[in-house]
Amino acid sequence: MDGPRPPFAGEYDNLLRFLNTNLRAKSHWSIAEEYPMALSTQNLHNIRIIEEKGQILSHAVLKPTIVKTNIGVFKVGALGSVVTDEKYRNQGLSQKTLEDCLGLAREQGCDFAILWTNLFEFYRKFGFELAGTEISFIVDREIAVPQGNYRFLMGTQLDPEALLRLYSQHTVSSIRTFDEVKRYLKIPNSNVYTAWGPDGQMAAYIVEGKGMDLQGYVHEWGGSMAALLPLVNFALRDQKRGLTWIIPGHSQNLIRRLEEQKFRGVQGFLGMIKILNPSVLFGKVLRVIKADLGEIDFVLEQRSDRHYYIGTRSNLFKTDSESDIVRLLFGPQKAREIHSFDPRTLTLLEKCLPIPMWLWGWDSV
Repeated sequence: MDGPRPPFAGEYDNLLRFLNTNLRAKSHWSIAEEYPMALSTQNLHNIRIIEEKGQILSHAVLKPTIVKTNIGVFKVGALGSVVTDEKYRNQGLSQKTLEDCLGLAREQGCDFAILWTNLFEFYRKFGFELAGTEISFIVDREIAVPQGNYRFLMGTQLDPEALLRLYSQHTVSSIRTFDEVKRYLKIPNSNVYTAWGPDGQMAAYIVEGKGMDLQGYVHEWGGSMAALLPLVNFALRDQKRGLTWIIPGHSQNLIRRLEEQKFRGVQGFLGMIKILNPSVLFGKVLRVIKADLGEIDFVLEQRSDRHYYIGTRSNLFKTDSESDIVRLLFGPQKAREIHSFDPRTLTLLEKCLPIPMWLWGWDSV
């Protein structure tokens, strides 16, 4: 067996055949169309395969992403398409490709890695833990809001710049280029709905579906609340079915509007997260605590004994549980749930944590 290693350019077509066979057997499009940034020839250096005699046996991919938040900028290593040929499973091949991708993410300065899966126990072996917060609202009837003076359309023949303008208004979002949005608009089974104001400008957009994934889910949106809510109503009428709206936990205004109208929200996780560069990640949180909150005596670090320390120097919490730290940094775990911090330390932690982290649906791999 050869690998894990990046595929050669000449192996790209064979790679897609392997992934389509194992992950998209019932699809009439290529998986590369669903993940145009991750599974592209430009990202071959972040793909890892194991092959034998020209046959690909196992695969995983890394897609580094820059995410801006109101407390700092983070480099996130999104992982996906971890799969091994059925005949070669239970030999540790997926473990090897995954660990190689994690090594790549560390080398490229990713603060943490994230993946989306239902194989929770498998990935916990590598230090991943369910963390972050999302609320999924079941929107099975129209939202009681005025329609306003908007024109609604459905279709992907859009100016990427107009969509990018609304997307960039989010306080938490990954950095995207014009070309990336253009390629995202071509993803199969993506229904893009837009609201247009009297001035002819795009006022809001929502995206439902993404290839084989996220069918029936609104996973991307942007624009003013006044245009966004009636746009969702338009999508409900167009699809003639209820939709599930995935919303980050920090979008409190939107969550409150839906709760006021008695829509049912189900709390979930952003994904499975693993810390990769503790000193850099912790340093970004410490900058907020020390600079913005004026607390110079705060400690957040991993020491040589492999334990994590958090708190003030007179009231330190020590743990060897990376799971506790991940769920504290990104939520949903509260500081008071892992340790009896003194009131001052607790106040500091609750002011800056959890980190308001989010990856939008088009960015998932």
